[in-house]
Amino acid sequence: MAITFGYKASAEQFGPRELLALSSQATDGGLETIAVSDHFQPWRHDGGHAPSVFPWLGALVTASPNATVGTSVLTPTFRYHPSVVAQVFATLGCLAPGRVWLGVGTGESLNETPATAGDFPGVKERRMRLAEAVRLIRRLWTEERVDFDGEYYRTVKATIYDRPGQPIPIHIAAGGPLAAKLAGRAGDGMIVTSGKGEELYTTLLGAMTEGAEAAGRDPESIDRIIEVKVAYDRDLQTAKDSCRPWAALALTGEEKAGIEDALKMQEAAESAADRAHTRFIVADDPQAVVDGVRFYAELGFRQLVFHLPSDDQASQLAAFTADVLPALRAEFS
Repeated sequence: MAITFGYKASAEQFGPRELLALSSQATDGGLETIAVSDHFQPWRHDGGHAPSVFPWLGALVTASPNATVGTSVLTPTFRYHPSVVAQVFATLGCLAPGRVWLGVGTGESLNETPATAGDFPGVKERRMRLAEAVRLIRRLWTEERVDFDGEYYRTVKATIYDRPGQPIPIHIAAGGPLAAKLAGRAGDGMIVTSGKGEELYTTLLGAMTEGAEAAGRDPESIDRIIEVKVAYDRDLQTAKDSCRPWAALALTGEEKAGIEDALKMQEAAESAADRAHTRFIVADDPQAVVDGVRFYAELGFRQLVFHLPSDDQASQLAAFTADVLPALRAEFS
């Protein structure tokens, strides 16, 4: 299976118009996929953004008519009822047949609690909610007058009247083995993020395979998507410094657990600013990026979505598509 290369549209970092322009620049530069984050609140209060991805994706499929687009990731369990997500993505699938996918995950309190004032349950319940939401979404895409009486969600004679002619893939984010098993059991693909150590990825891929085989599915039929964090600049120090807006990614799970306020998340991230670069492939040489990516390609990841950190994203993206993308294609295509 060929490797595809995509762009992570960071909705926490840029407003909707700038994000749309950057995504168009990415596709004009040769990147094939646009994956957008879905946050209600950004990682930083000052200078952060959080445009709604639903109307934004509608604009994107028109502005970038050749790109495959999707969420990485959306949480269809708290702020959104699964039936609303099913309707939105069915409409997107009608607007852009064969070019839309839905990426889902169990969520973060930063995005769900402020918008609902509801409790944010533990990971087990969140995973069970996600599995139930995926079942409901699939039924709404394939059936009419759906009566669904689940543990968390209900519908009564629900019909989505505008549905695309071809199925929309559902990719499930996995940060641990139980979520990876769910991806293998119920997803069309699994989404992970880079920079977390070799042992985790082998564990996740093994769990995904286990989940698929237990459900009677071929593990090789399940797509493997990874967000690869790359800070590339023709000056190495500039590349390293460009990671600072994403210092929150360097926080451990314990350091950011339960933070629901963007101001407090910003404060926590500031304490990790000096290690922001540790989650990124930092390079001034395209071959160094190729070497960093090779590990993921050899594990079998076939959709590589590149997350660039710089606030001067247009310049960093231009350098990436001019210098790095040709080297990646020469190595992996």
